[in-house]
Amino acid sequence: MARWVTVGAAQLGPVQRRHSRAEVVERMLVLLRRAAEMGCDLVVFPELALTTFFPRWFMTDQAEIDSFFEPEMPGPATAPLFDEAARLGIGFYLGYAELATDGDRASRYNSSILVERDGSVVGKYRKVHLPGHDEHEPRRRFQHLEKRYFDVGPEGFRAFRAFGGIVGMALCNDRRWPETYRLLGLQGVELVLIGYNTPVHNPPAPEHDLLGNFHNHLVMQAGAYQNGTWVVGVAKAGDEEGVPMIGQSAIVAPSGEIVAQCSTLDDELAVARCDLDRCTSYKTTVFDFGRHRRIEHYGPIATQAAALPPPL
Repeated sequence: MARWVTVGAAQLGPVQRRHSRAEVVERMLVLLRRAAEMGCDLVVFPELALTTFFPRWFMTDQAEIDSFFEPEMPGPATAPLFDEAARLGIGFYLGYAELATDGDRASRYNSSILVERDGSVVGKYRKVHLPGHDEHEPRRRFQHLEKRYFDVGPEGFRAFRAFGGIVGMALCNDRRWPETYRLLGLQGVELVLIGYNTPVHNPPAPEHDLLGNFHNHLVMQAGAYQNGTWVVGVAKAGDEEGVPMIGQSAIVAPSGEIVAQCSTLDDELAVARCDLDRCTSYKTTVFDFGRHRRIEHYGPIATQAAALPPPL
């Protein structure tokens, strides 16, 4: 019996520093309504969708830094997105910079949120694999200061029951690490949602530049196949503040095949009708973890097995 979820990968073109949140949300509403017209149940927006990718600048004024963060979700700027999604009966994933406060203590995360079709918040994810550096490197044409501006997500990778299946979230650099998919796979994940902002140029390793699009798809296709799950990767793309970023937002089947992909670097919607039951043939044959994994023979890492979350 098929369990269909129609997913829209809602790629955004560049968001410049001068663009207000209201302008960006209006662009997102256009994509949301288009997705609803195409029968989508779920729309996936990029990482840090509401602002330009601010870690490319070295800043010392905390008030300036915090201007890129959301102290609440939804907030005044994002409420129209939540309201329209609930009106349309469509869910969404949204990446944003989160300012979390606990008394006098403030933490800052690169986060994403998952919202069901009725407008209820299913769960939140805070990025684990923060790339880049934490101090100013003037020799760079642009910075990548995620380690400076964000705390590491403390909750790790959690899967949630939503959209008739088991859904996990990740963000950008997480997609390059096999642990991301495996920790979600061990929880029975059937749909992994990933937003990203990835520059074409990699200053520490410029020899990788020509392979950016290949590597982007390679890791998501491998993660999908090796864990028997759908993967949806969505970019903020194009020339943002003079920094070109890759696009090629894609929806990947549990077979590892790309079934839908954006072809521009602008606001664009790629849609696929995903049968979550397609995961079963991979989870119960080639990648039946219970029958075929031999963690007891993997050496010291076997001692970590008890710390892994149980399947949902």
